[in-house]
Amino acid sequence: MTLEGARERRVRTGGIELCVAELGDPAQPTVVLVHGYPDSKEVWSEVADRLAGRFHVVLYDVRGHGRSTAPKPLRGGFTLEKLTDDFLAVVDAVSPGRPVHLVGHDWGSVQSWEFVTVKRTEGRIASFTSMSGPSLDHFGHWIAQRVRRPTPHRVGQLLGQGARSWYVYLLHTPVLPELAWRGPLGRRWPGILRRVEKVPGGDYPTRSLPRDAAHGAWLYRDNVRSRLRRPRTDAYAHAPVQLITPLGDAFLSERLYDGLERWVPRLTRRTLPAKHWIPRTRPDQLASWIMEFVTAVEGGRTARTAAGRYADRFGGQLVLVTGAASGIGRATAYAFAEAGARVVAVDRDEDGAARTAERARLIGAPEAWAETVDVSDGEAMERLAKKVAAAYGVVDVLVNNAGIGLSGSFFDTTTEDWRRVLDVNLWGVLHGCRLFGKQMAERGQGGHIVNTASAAAYQPSKSLPAYSTSKAAVLMLSECLRAELAGQGIGVSAICPGFVHTNITSTARFTGVDAEEEKRRQKRAARLYGLRGYPPEKVADAILRAVVRNQAVVPVTPEARGMRFMSRFAPRALRAVARWQPPL
Repeated sequence: MTLEGARERRVRTGGIELCVAELGDPAQPTVVLVHGYPDSKEVWSEVADRLAGRFHVVLYDVRGHGRSTAPKPLRGGFTLEKLTDDFLAVVDAVSPGRPVHLVGHDWGSVQSWEFVTVKRTEGRIASFTSMSGPSLDHFGHWIAQRVRRPTPHRVGQLLGQGARSWYVYLLHTPVLPELAWRGPLGRRWPGILRRVEKVPGGDYPTRSLPRDAAHGAWLYRDNVRSRLRRPRTDAYAHAPVQLITPLGDAFLSERLYDGLERWVPRLTRRTLPAKHWIPRTRPDQLASWIMEFVTAVEGGRTARTAAGRYADRFGGQLVLVTGAASGIGRATAYAFAEAGARVVAVDRDEDGAARTAERARLIGAPEAWAETVDVSDGEAMERLAKKVAAAYGVVDVLVNNAGIGLSGSFFDTTTEDWRRVLDVNLWGVLHGCRLFGKQMAERGQGGHIVNTASAAAYQPSKSLPAYSTSKAAVLMLSECLRAELAGQGIGVSAICPGFVHTNITSTARFTGVDAEEEKRRQKRAARLYGLRGYPPEKVADAILRAVVRNQAVVPVTPEARGMRFMSRFAPRALRAVARWQPPL
């Protein structure tokens, strides 16, 4: 995506011209996005487009990159001091009377750490969001501390980061980086990003990449060795900082930020399971966090962070749950909300889905939406998948939970009964996996699919032929998908609850009986499940744990675990149990 509709201006500073692009309403708080190496401002296009509805968004090509001019000579033209001059010139032009909210990635973050810690920018920066780029001063002190006190653990950290920094050594060699970027590396770089980082193609990177990368080598040469050897001792942030750490970053260890609180009194930490180029691979998640952080700072509040058990794993991720109006689905939506995830609550019950989304926002979800759909309707699910991708982003965790119950002997179960159970319990799962799973696979950044099966998937019952068959199919589908998607970093888990106290008992159908008898059996089943008293919240906990641990099959409740054991080691006993009459 290009920066369509952007207003451009040229800002002169220190003998060069910077190309500055603006989106959104200038009357709103200004967010300045600073790109890294070897990028241009277009690396932010996806994030900027999402922020422009709420903020005045400013992007500029760093000197020597994109449509900005390069200093002459190049040597000494990219020092942090000169980059700070550029930043101040830009903010004086776009937001002369109001401090700006700064966001940096990679070298954009490295130089932004300079901006937010030097005296001459004090009062010009309202907040700073850093991703994949440390302060060189903080890095220098981090190294010195481990050299002075070299425990085995600290030496391991040094060696680990040293190995990740291999490219820094190469960029300090004379001439070779320029020749490589203007030659084969520049031509192959877009393909490398697609294969290794799973960065979508399209209009990124821009055609100026070979020249940008050649010029940008001086960012390293002019700054890295001098600052690491003699780091500043006054590099304290004078604005609140939000640190976003991608856990799969091939270039920077998360341990590099240990002790950052010493330098940043007002620090908000967030992590996400992604690789280095998150402005391109996780724009929805980044935009959500930036909006939340900027809004909190503007309101004079501390940015809210999730306090749930798995907040480090799911914070900011997009989670879609079907059957979310009640029972296990509702409890699962709430559990992800407490972990800081953005939640899409899906159900055919419009009011119930809306209540779940509203409650999810109150208990921790930065954003939550309600969508109404019948999961058995393939065309409706296709429309939902397109809408979610366009409006909210690609789903990180999909929970196919919607289901219905049906009890009755095989010969009392009509073709229409079978069709309805399979449409919801099996085809609903198939639609979700096919549509949302495909989006995950095409994005290439991994994800997780959770399919709610049942202990009935491996426990046969003479009273549940249709229901058990549908859940057994879900279990086998999950196992097959797990094998197929493992190579793409997408996990698949089948959750198999036993007797859980939800409203499925009061809504389940009983075949072969009249309406009065059906109501009596529904009440009896609901009473028995109520006496069992196993809450759906425990199933929700198991679902989050299954995603974190990438578990394949997860029996939930003691009886589900017992039946699973019997299905593997005592199948004859399980067949005997199948002759009993269960409560549902």
